[in-house]
Amino acid sequence: MTPLLLLVDLQRDYLDGPGLQPAAGPVVERAAALLRSFRKADAPVAHAWTTVSRSDDRRMPHWQREGRWLCEEGTPGHEPPPDLLPQPGEHVVHKTGFSAFENGRLDEVLGETGAELLIVAGVHLHGCVRQAVLDAYQRHRIEIWVAADATASNDPLHAATTRRYLEQRAARFLSVEEVEAALASEALPSHDGDGAGEAARRCRDSLAAWQEDTTADRAAALEELADRLEPRAAELADAMAESIGKPVRYGRLEAVRAAEMLRAVAARARDADDADKAGTAEVHRRPLGVVALVTPWNNPIYIPLGKAAPALAYGNGVVWKSAPAATAISRRLEGLLGDLPVALVEGGREAALAVMAQSEVDAVTITGSSQAGFSAQEICGRRRLPLQAELGGNNAAIVWPDADLDNAAGEIASGAFTQAGQRCTANRRVVVHRDCRAELLDLLRRETAALRWGDPRRENTTIGPLVSAEARDRVARLIERAGPEIELILPHTSEEPEVEGFEGAWYPPTIACCDDADHELVQEESFGPLLVVQTTEDWDRAIELLNGVPQGLAAALFTSSAELTERFLEEARAGVLKLGRSTADAEVDVPFGGWKGSGIGPPEHGEFDRDFYTRPQAVYR
Repeated sequence: MTPLLLLVDLQRDYLDGPGLQPAAGPVVERAAALLRSFRKADAPVAHAWTTVSRSDDRRMPHWQREGRWLCEEGTPGHEPPPDLLPQPGEHVVHKTGFSAFENGRLDEVLGETGAELLIVAGVHLHGCVRQAVLDAYQRHRIEIWVAADATASNDPLHAATTRRYLEQRAARFLSVEEVEAALASEALPSHDGDGAGEAARRCRDSLAAWQEDTTADRAAALEELADRLEPRAAELADAMAESIGKPVRYGRLEAVRAAEMLRAVAARARDADDADKAGTAEVHRRPLGVVALVTPWNNPIYIPLGKAAPALAYGNGVVWKSAPAATAISRRLEGLLGDLPVALVEGGREAALAVMAQSEVDAVTITGSSQAGFSAQEICGRRRLPLQAELGGNNAAIVWPDADLDNAAGEIASGAFTQAGQRCTANRRVVVHRDCRAELLDLLRRETAALRWGDPRRENTTIGPLVSAEARDRVARLIERAGPEIELILPHTSEEPEVEGFEGAWYPPTIACCDDADHELVQEESFGPLLVVQTTEDWDRAIELLNGVPQGLAAALFTSSAELTERFLEEARAGVLKLGRSTADAEVDVPFGGWKGSGIGPPEHGEFDRDFYTRPQAVYR
């Protein structure tokens, strides 16, 4: 099957525009990797560029109304980045509107090359990429793949709708690695959402009996689960170390705290069992029905149980889609659930979408990436389902000269690097006053070097590997893209650990000094062992830097000033605030949720569990 690669609008004016998701850096990198593969195979390539000119103004009408001049011929913004510049023999197709097919030249290219497969990457997915796919599908009836991680949009919710629309009709969405593997073997990865329907029906069928039980009965069932879970903490910790590289000390703590959380949920549900009075009415709480859970791999026990426990306590059934990397742990946890109405679905993105889309599902709760959140919003918005989403954090700590700097450095190093930074509350950034910057950096270097980096199966290990070689490479590429102008501090000078089973998954704890507030290192959540240091000289700028990212999960302050503490509590735009402590970690029965791009819907845990997992009903007698 002859493929043709089509790169759509990968030009600087589009790539440098605000709000692009995923960010331009990884999109260009993935597109460049795909382009290199095609060049190596001597396969045909076409570049579709928006090209406008002031001498012959053919801009789209809405550009003319808005006075917008982008991708103007002869300007730097018209050009792609160096890695995506066309080479001799590659086709360049110019357009002024959405469609790469507008002047017929791309039709000719498809005919000349005899292409039977079109592979598309570029921006924007909801606009020009979408139009290219639909036109190719309608006009040429050829197979189309979209390189998902080499495609971006500045309207990500619209992009999620577009992806669903295209996947159901015209195109397969694959990662660049999957595209390359499929071209080499001519075998496509299979979809993995087939079990979602049966799991949801099973859950619905068991719901009536579960809801006939009293709240006290359901609470007792959760306490019994806690009793079964707690003695298995060491066994589960060993399994986490083997499958996801989580150090056993943290895996064991996760299981123990999950049991503590189960008991807290049970106690709170019992206390909230009675109807409330409001004027002349009674306010009853009714279960939602079947709740879909979509959970990540990094806390494979606590996060699923933190969602399932309140759902069950308030009379709901649960369809649970676990992360592929945590499959071994999820199966063990499923075995502990007994007769509770929970149905496990395994698989990746397709399985998650299939679970959320089931007609039997009445609500969705998800912990995942920003992109996963947009997909969940699109499905729940279309179906008008309640949605609760925790979507990660790019958490910062402010450090002021009057702070206990030894304490600050110890807390921040631990929060940034333990578990290789693979938790949503990890301390990813430090905003430090210039007067204490040098001292804090020295202390951070010392404290980080003291953290044990190595085999996650050893009791004294605090920094293990990343979950996979792919995750390690993602972090490495982020830092490589930062370039030589960024100062990097590597406190661990020894070579990476050689541990059987985790080859290629190690990345050293890294401190990066970057005062460019718009830099990718600052703006993007690395989800790895990377701490970014930003410098300031006044409080207003410190708060501006703290809040100057799309996420708002957690924030911390280190100071002895009562005045600055009060200002921090008033001005920090995050759902979890810490004083004299790292951003990492949270209590089991306290509301946990992010602001801005970190959260949708009510927070998890504590008194908010009942608000999400039940519907209020007013009864007038």
